[in-house]
Amino acid sequence: QVQLIESGGGLVQAGGSLRLSCAASGRTFSDYTMGWFRQAPGKEREFVAAISRSGAVTKYADSLKGRFTISRDNAKNTVWLQMNRLKPEDAALYSCAARLAMSLRVYYTEASQYRHWGQGTQVDVSS
Repeated sequence: QVQLIESGGGLVQAGGSLRLSCAASGRTFSDYTMGWFRQAPGKEREFVAAISRSGAVTKYADSLKGRFTISRDNAKNTVWLQMNRLKPEDAALYSCAARLAMSLRVYYTEASQYRHWGQGTQVDVSS
């Protein structure tokens, strides 16, 4: 079983950037396809980005494409979410998730498809 710990959240001004990290331990990281989700108070959890086991395939929520970038380093057991040009509406608890996958290229965009979750890291954006 994999354990996930997110870091890198904080308070940033609108227009600024943050880089979130998700460190994995416990099992072979490269066996897992990874995703980032976020949840703001009073709102449902929403998909942010996903990346395949190999890192060759990525997927973004349409509204975030061009501002956010997901990446991973299997040798470092880490997946990152680079967030640029942040807006107040990006404020949320950001969580990473993992799921074992057979294919090197598959990704998942639904929270129910992931088995393992971190505790999340809070991102706040001031206007």
